[in-house]
This record gives sequence, structure tokens and C-alpha cells, in this order.
Amino acid sequence: MYHTWMRFFTPGPQHHRLGLVCLGVGLQHGTLPAVGPRTLDHHVAVVINAGGGWYRCPDGRRLTVTAPALLWLTPGVPHHYAPHPVTGWDEGFVDFTGPVTATYTELGYIEPDRPLVPLADAGPARSVIGRIARAARPGNPLLEVETSAAVHELLVALRRARVGTDADGDPVLEALARDACRPLSVAEHAARHGMTPAELRTAVRRGAGCSPKDYLLSVRLGRAKELLTGTELPVAAVARRVGYDDPAYFSRLFTRRVGTAPVRFREQQGRTVPGGWSTRVPDPEHPPTIGTGPV
Repeated sequence: MYHTWMRFFTPGPQHHRLGLVCLGVGLQHGTLPAVGPRTLDHHVAVVINAGGGWYRCPDGRRLTVTAPALLWLTPGVPHHYAPHPVTGWDEGFVDFTGPVTATYTELGYIEPDRPLVPLADAGPARSVIGRIARAARPGNPLLEVETSAAVHELLVALRRARVGTDADGDPVLEALARDACRPLSVAEHAARHGMTPAELRTAVRRGAGCSPKDYLLSVRLGRAKELLTGTELPVAAVARRVGYDDPAYFSRLFTRRVGTAPVRFREQQGRTVPGGWSTRVPDPEHPPTIGTGPV
């Protein structure tokens, strides 16, 4: 016995220009029938919330699926899977496509070579799938854009939920961000973590989807933007604060990456922040407010 609910969408050409569109959503549980063998022309994320079953790889290997888990169904790759014939499973799925799936794959959020991904917690992903299902109500004028935005959120939730991923952050990335403005080479950063440069590259690529050099540069430039916006420090002083002794080199690098020179960036922001820039992350439940008490 099983129960199933699903909706499918056909976004128009203008919505495809969003770069990522949702093609369908479904919620199912019980002793569902086997799926496949089949091959699709789009992506599907199947989130198994409870129960278990099996997945057969294109090379014939049969993998055991134990919830919580994710099945990645990728375009052009044959797949065949089913819940356990007695206990079944509880699943939610989202079909999606778009050119930005190539970027998500490059960044490691979508893993075509890893069709079965153990999850530490399927809850956040299932919550997003639930919102997509609610967006599928008849006559919703925001359907295509609302579900497109939710697929982006789903990919982030699934990336965060992988087994082995620390929900509070990646210790290697946290340490690199903390020390990014120090005059250290990539090899020196690696040594501080007891890693070879190759091991550090693998860790950063897995965690951030880029090389250590690019990750360090993004942190430095982000800090430079804060200093340019929130202080009146000269550009040369900003350069030194973020790890560059040569202000001219910093300006060229900033201009190439940001698209505008540091001085022009400061002019565009048009403000400084008296008292300095806070490094504390605001609590969304208690955001900063303007005091209304007696003066």
C-alpha cells in the first residue's frame, strides 16, 4: 500500500531565463513501486526521510538506501531504484533543470558521480520541498519564480545536510577565513593544518567549490569592501589591513575582480559608519532597531 501526491509544471521561456526552474514536486510514502530502469533529460532530487530500499547503479552495483538519504537523478544517466517491498519509505522529490545546474555541479552541490548521498538530517530539505508543494496551489501567480527560488534553497539545504558536514561550519574554511589577511602562502596555510597543499586544495574545493587561493582572495576582498565602506582609511592602509603591502597591486587586483577601482567603490557606497564596523552576525529573531526610549 502506498500514497502519492505530485504536481508537474511547464515554465515558459522567460522563466527559463532565470537559470534554474522547477519542473515538478511530489510527496510519497509506503511500499512504492520500483522506478526504472529509465533515463531522464533533467535533474531530480529524491529525499528519503524514513525507511529504506535499494538503488541500482548504471554499472550494475546495487546499493542499500537507508534514510535519511538523497538520490541524485542526473540527465542522461540511467537509474533504477525502489523502496523495501515490506517497510517501504517516505520520500519527497523535486524535478528541476536550467543552465546554472552546471555551475552547481562544478561547485559540488550536485554530484553526478555520487547518486546515493547519506544525509545527517533530511528535515530542512523536506521543509523546502513542502514549501514548493504549497506553492503549487491552483492559480498561484508567483508559481514559477517562487519554485525557482526554492530549488536554489533546496540545493543549499542538501549540501549542508550531507553526512560529514558540520552544520556550524567547516573548521578548515573557518580557519582560512580567520587568517586570510595574514601574509601566508597557501603552503603555509596548509602546514598550519597539518596538511599538504594538495590536501588543502581538496578540502577547500569540497567545502567551498573553489581553490584555496580563490577562497582567500574572496575573504580579503570582502574585508576590503567593508573597510572602504565603513571607514575613512586611505586605500593604501586598507590594502595593508587585508594583506597587501603594494597598494598599486591591491588596486589592480580589486579592480579586476570587483569591476571598479577601490576609490570608485567607496564613492558609490557614499557613506561611512561612525563607530566602526561590527563583526557580530545579527540575530534574525532580534535584528538591530532604532531606540524609542527617552532621550
